[in-house]
Amino acid sequence: QVQLVESGGGLVQPGGSLRLSCAASGFTFMNYDMYWYRQAPGKERELVGSINTRGGITDYADSVKGRFTISRDNAKNTVYLQMNSLKSEDTAVYYCYRGGGFWGQGTQVTVSS
Repeated sequence: QVQLVESGGGLVQPGGSLRLSCAASGFTFMNYDMYWYRQAPGKERELVGSINTRGGITDYADSVKGRFTISRDNAKNTVYLQMNSLKSEDTAVYYCYRGGGFWGQGTQVTVSS
């Protein structure tokens, strides 16, 4: 069965960095575009960005452009979200998404001093 398992979340100070990972299994990872979403308390889930199957094309929400980078390693069936220059408004649960209704369980990112 399809599984997506995020890791790497935690507490970080403003201006700091984190790298999230999403390990995929149960499907042919290299055939799917992958997505990162986030949901802050009291807000709707929003798209952070996406990456195409080969990793050569990425797209980002305006709120994270220039600070976040999505990459993937198809040999490891893993997609990454590198987050730099973090702000308090980046605090959210971050989710990996494959499409077709398949979500990871999420990982909490808290940006606070």
